Amino acid sequence: MARTFAKISFTPDVQAVQTEMGSRMAYRAAELGEAEEVALGAAEQAFIAERDSFYQATVSQTGWPYVQHRGGPVGFLKVLDDRTMGYADFSGNRQYISLGNLRGDDRVSLLLMDYPQRRRLKIWGRARAVDERTEPALLAKLESPDYRAPVERGIVIRVEAFDWNCPKYITPRYSRNEVEALLVQARQQQPAAVARQAPGVLGSGALPLTIAGIRQLTPLIRAYELRHADGEPLPGYRAGAHIRVPIALANGDVTSRAYSLTDAPDDPDYYRIAVLRMDDGEGGSSALHDGWQLGTRINVDAPDNYFQLHDDDRPALLIAGGIGITPLKAMAEALAARDADFQLHYSGRAPQEMAFVNDLRRRFPNRCRFYFSQAQAPTRLDASALLGNASADTVIYVCGPTRLIDSVRKTAHRLGITDERVQFESFI
Repeated sequence: MARTFAKISFTPDVQAVQTEMGSRMAYRAAELGEAEEVALGAAEQAFIAERDSFYQATVSQTGWPYVQHRGGPVGFLKVLDDRTMGYADFSGNRQYISLGNLRGDDRVSLLLMDYPQRRRLKIWGRARAVDERTEPALLAKLESPDYRAPVERGIVIRVEAFDWNCPKYITPRYSRNEVEALLVQARQQQPAAVARQAPGVLGSGALPLTIAGIRQLTPLIRAYELRHADGEPLPGYRAGAHIRVPIALANGDVTSRAYSLTDAPDDPDYYRIAVLRMDDGEGGSSALHDGWQLGTRINVDAPDNYFQLHDDDRPALLIAGGIGITPLKAMAEALAARDADFQLHYSGRAPQEMAFVNDLRRRFPNRCRFYFSQAQAPTRLDASALLGNASADTVIYVCGPTRLIDSVRKTAHRLGITDERVQFESFI
């Protein structure tokens, strides 16, 4: 929601500070974007439904902001439609500061946090109170039947704008239920992890690496940060590169798999890969998920690249399907760093199953489009339209399932686009 967010947030005073600090030109583009219809998408609605608390700011008659924490059962903040949300207002300490502030100024700002996954969503809107006497049917939609706290009223919010915020500096925190679930999972996986762990350091490559960070991106995708085991600089690479890593299988054999490096190659002091767990595959990804822990040591060869990004000023069209986003994310970051013209189109089943959706939406709001085949209102990537609208010098990169690659290549051939302009890499 780049333009609506900028319209509300980038006041003249904010613009002046951005100018002083050198970030004005970068944010100016958000203000010039096409006018968009404000609507909570599938990703935002799912995120809201998973929250058990949020922070709400109102403005008093004297101009002072007031921030209040609101909590309840998971899902107590409800999406009524793609522009409206609300919650049951439970009885508290009876100060009624937020409610009183809304009498004079209906503007609110909400901050929704996901501490374990280091995500946050900012929402601006206009709020009003509803009660049993005036709008009983609407209030009933906001109640949680299994939550016994007394409801005094409901607060209904008309969304004016929203924006996904940077995950930087969010310290991961876990609720008691989340910790207990992680402990159960760890106990269940421990025997399998021990069985899969080969003695000593895996791999015979000349580059020793240590697993220095693990992050769960989606229920089935984990990101792994790898650093030099001896603290030395890592070999550089170009966007599109991959590393081949050794993996100990359940039967004791050691195999290897190639995974794309997901970050732009800017003098790296770490490599990062993202691995989709496929329990119905050949066992490599599930063995990696079960066997790799913080501190795991592996020996690999330097990054290799069969999917190199061009280095001239031609525009780029990036088309990703599922886990095929991994090399294209690095390409998007590299293209943005050199201020090159590009568009990224990313398709998958649902946003909660797709890696980096929120990060890409935040960083490249006017250059990304997402397609969700299993959303409430499914959207499909149209290869003919994308390639047909591309300029004659655009270089096309596609990575993902074979059917996506075949569709793009056949479309390119039909439109007379040369093979040199269509680069591809296959992911299952």
